[in-house]
Amino acid sequence: MSHIRLGIISMFFSLLLVSQAWAAPSSVVQLVIRNHSFEPQTLTIPAGQQVEIMVKNGDVFPAEFESSDLNREKVIPGGTTLPLYVGPLSPGSYRFFNDFHPSSTGTIVVVPPKR
Repeated sequence: MSHIRLGIISMFFSLLLVSQAWAAPSSVVQLVIRNHSFEPQTLTIPAGQQVEIMVKNGDVFPAEFESSDLNREKVIPGGTTLPLYVGPLSPGSYRFFNDFHPSSTGTIVVVPPKR
């Protein structure tokens, strides 16, 4: 009975590790909000992969990363850094903006992975 229990426990932890590996983003990129502007204004990421965008708000006021193209909306309080996950995405361009300052815009360019 103990061998069966040990096997079940081992299988559970193996599945847990595999599922965490699948969920982990394959790339991390940095995006800074400063003076109500995105830096850089264009991010380039690989197609077909989940990407973590670490959004740092260097302003004292909150900002909102919003994108209809990506179906994402996230408030970033002033002076904080929060992750935003996108993808996997097809090659193309995806626009985003700061909903609190709509003139602050940016683009995510998704390129085919290098072979």
